[in-house]
Formats: sequence, C-alpha cells, structure tokens
Amino acid sequence: MVKLTDITKVYLAGDVPVPALRGINLEIQEGQFLAIMGPSGSGKSTLLNILGCLDKPTSGTYELDGLKVSALDEEQLAVIRNRKIGFVFQSFNLLRRLPAIEQVQLPLLYRKMPDRQRLALQALVDLGLADRLAHRPVQLSGGEQQRVAIARCLVTSPSLVLADEPTGALDTATGHDIMRIFERLNVERGITIALVTHEREVAAYAHRIVHLQDGQIVSDELSSSSNRLSTAAEPPVGGGAGSETSTP
Repeated sequence: MVKLTDITKVYLAGDVPVPALRGINLEIQEGQFLAIMGPSGSGKSTLLNILGCLDKPTSGTYELDGLKVSALDEEQLAVIRNRKIGFVFQSFNLLRRLPAIEQVQLPLLYRKMPDRQRLALQALVDLGLADRLAHRPVQLSGGEQQRVAIARCLVTSPSLVLADEPTGALDTATGHDIMRIFERLNVERGITIALVTHEREVAAYAHRIVHLQDGQIVSDELSSSSNRLSTAAEPPVGGGAGSETSTP
C-alpha cells in the first residue's frame, strides 16, 4: 500500500539547511499495523506528515496505492488526503462548539456525500458512543473525545489511518482502551494503520515497530505482541461506551 524510496526532507533555518529525513526506504503492506518510534527530533512527525500528504519530500518518491503522490500538486494532495487517508491526533482536534455527530460529519461534508447523518451515526455507534451524539467536547472525557476523533477518521473509509501520539493526552488505562480499539479495527476490519508513539507499551499493539534516529531508520522489527488481541475490559468496536476517567 505504501512505498517510500530514498525520501529526504530538508528544512531551512535561515540559510542553513537542516535535514529531518535522510534517505528513508519503507514499505507498508495493506492491513499492516506499524508503529514508528524514536527520540525527539528523530523525524517521526516529519515522516508522518509526508505519509499523510501534509508535507512533500525534498527528494525521493512516495507511492500510495500505486499512485506516485510525491509528484502531485497541493490541490491533488488535498484530494488524496480527503479520499484515502484518515488522521487521529494527540489533541483530538475537535471543534469546541460542535456536538459529536456533527464533528464526524465534517469530512463527509467536504466530500459532498449524501446520507451524512446516517453514516456519522453508524460510526459513533460502532465506537460505543450512541449515548454521546449530542455532547460537545467539553462534555466528554478524554477517551470519549478520542473515540469521536477515531469515528471522524473512519467515516470516509480511508485506505490508510495515521495516528500521531493518539494516547499522549490520556491516562494509562484510557490509553490502553484506545489502543485496543485500534487493534480490533486492524484485526477485524483489516484497516492499515501507521502510528507514531514514544511509548513502548503503545507500540507493542502494532505488528511491526520502526525506530528512527537522526532522520534514518535504525531498526525495523516485528512486535513481540503482534498476535495479541486483548479481550479484557475493552470498549469493543460496536460495543458500549464503557467508563473512563475524564482527563483534564
């Protein structure tokens, strides 16, 4: 599904070039669950931005579903982001005034899709939020807000889901609840997921862990927990809302 070949990214600090990625070669197969790890400044966020077509490489090629997206212009990249890629962020990125069901409808509105309310409702029900449809972000716990964000990500049926520190704003127990949702989405629906994290416990939910350092891949290994499908105390996809501790 994803193929990166000799990807570099160089930023300018004034007149000084600052390399963020140095010749990244990476393939992600359809249905794979990949975690990207590395210290601060290693290039994790830059790599995720390129995978998400939010930034363009300085050199090299990026192919997504056989399409060479690294050669597209900004308007074409926006279409790819809307049709093929779903995003989940650490800070949830929910609009303060909108209830959950309207949050999830937003990407459908941009695509001018019919039947938006039904699709958004189904996505929220699948994430165990049937009783939170009219709730605004301030009325939701941290875990519930992240589940709304995941529903918004999934409502367009993206080919690739990218998650940037999705548990970073959550307490440990709620973070594991969220990771079990990602795990089950991958196992039960076959959704391809690439996730950035600095937590080894979070990365262990993935099939494969790639480590970056100084803009280069220094290791690429299978996760020892890659075959685990947790069943205890989880909010299952399509199940109930569960109970979470609100996070500030």
